Amino acid sequence: MTDLSPSFLPDLLKNAAALYGNRIAVDFLDAKTSYAQLWDQAQRVASGLQAQGLQKGDRVGLMLPNCPTYLQSYFGVLLAGGTVVNINPLYSPAELNHIINDSNPRFVITLDLAQLFNKLLPFKQGRTLIAASMVKQLPRLKGIGFRVAKGHELAKLPNTVIRFETLLNTTQPPQPVTMDLMRDVAVLQYTGGTTGTSKGAMLSHANLSINAKQSRGWFALAKDGQESALAVIPFFHAFALTTLVNLSVLMGTTIIALPRFDLRQVLKTIHAKKPTIFPAVPTIYNAINNAPDLSQYNIRSLKFCVAGGAPLPLEVKQTFEEKTGCILVEGYGLSETSPVVTANPQVGENRPGSIGKALEGTTIEIVSLDDRETIVPDGEKGELCVKGPQVMLGYWNKPLETAEMMKGGRLHTGDVAIKDDQGYVFIVDRIKDMNLCGGYNVYPRNIEEAVYQHKAVEEVVCAGVADSYRGETVKIWVKLKPGHYLTADELKNFLKNYLSPIEMPKYVEFRTDPLPKTLIGKLSRKALLEQETIKRS
Repeated sequence: MTDLSPSFLPDLLKNAAALYGNRIAVDFLDAKTSYAQLWDQAQRVASGLQAQGLQKGDRVGLMLPNCPTYLQSYFGVLLAGGTVVNINPLYSPAELNHIINDSNPRFVITLDLAQLFNKLLPFKQGRTLIAASMVKQLPRLKGIGFRVAKGHELAKLPNTVIRFETLLNTTQPPQPVTMDLMRDVAVLQYTGGTTGTSKGAMLSHANLSINAKQSRGWFALAKDGQESALAVIPFFHAFALTTLVNLSVLMGTTIIALPRFDLRQVLKTIHAKKPTIFPAVPTIYNAINNAPDLSQYNIRSLKFCVAGGAPLPLEVKQTFEEKTGCILVEGYGLSETSPVVTANPQVGENRPGSIGKALEGTTIEIVSLDDRETIVPDGEKGELCVKGPQVMLGYWNKPLETAEMMKGGRLHTGDVAIKDDQGYVFIVDRIKDMNLCGGYNVYPRNIEEAVYQHKAVEEVVCAGVADSYRGETVKIWVKLKPGHYLTADELKNFLKNYLSPIEMPKYVEFRTDPLPKTLIGKLSRKALLEQETIKRS
């Protein structure tokens, strides 16, 4: 049994510094920081923020890519008693406006890159902006090179801006803060907003620390103080926050941080630095599968690969395993559940197409799609609901939405699923993505899985589009692998072996460019539907 007692999140780092002080905590483009150094830096940030007036419960926005400043700030804010607000640096002005106004952070920490800092200037009134030096986070020679080649990309900082390095230069220890681990909000984690305005999931220290411990229980074969994790999915996303920040610190893992996804850089990094843990979204694994020069890189150091954030197509899983020798398992979670809920086991049966079994301490219930209350028998479709210590406190300033999401004392995910008699869960689709075609329920995920069976297909997205006869009908957008050719009729003929007539795509659109992705790299059904609406108008 795993110890699932709650922890103050900074204590995870404090313990790691005590156990693994000289071990590298973060390797950022060859700039290395030990666990002892990271703990010292977090304390300095906490004290520096308190000197600037941070009070318990104040929100602090972190608008940062994967870099040492994120880790220093995350643990420093929490140590000072603040609440972290994760802000995607790539947000549009409208998205940024919504999150800043909704969370109302007292401080926002970002980099001195004009691309990031200038976005925040419209929001400087009434809050303190803190900018960290991009150059100073790099190794000396790379920093000099950056300043010479990309100095024009650095922002001109007003005198009112606090330099992050000022916080790091603080010499006084932080003032201790008494926290309620079960009730105090550690992180406001905003949902993706794919079905409307994004909401801030309130995650407590207990939610996040216990989810890290639940995930540690799943990593049964990993060894504390001996692993290294490649962090290319962004820390500000819930999936990475648990699997690459909190879990890594809990285990004393070295975090090999990359600021963004670049396929060639990822392959070079795996080849050179030999990470053993690699959580990622399925599109990243798919990109590796289709890398034309993959054979030039040794990527067989990978031992623990977990796909999350989006459904994992079976063809992507099987191809990745063939090419790397590493078992790729599918997990499942939501921002509202800190986020990990299920995963296929490392030891035992790994069922293709399944998101696995519930993590320790987690209860999965499949309830009727009609009344959203009655638990259906094993093997029947229903809405996937979750109970467990990782379930959020609620939505920030949204009591009605919280009550709806937590109806009946369980978190309603909006996902249609089946649970078998062994506890394995299979996602059918999103309730809101489900299409009603001629009175029949059609699930995009089933269709996408079928299309991926064709050897010429690299990426596919399926969605329902308006149809005067059926109400909705099926359209797919397809990108083929380089050097392959396929017609819509040939693809439809192939799909006859996998799909019913009602599921057969009526429209097939081939794209030569990669299909649009969300800000964390997931294929974006929403973007394609927006393009479709414009095209039809």
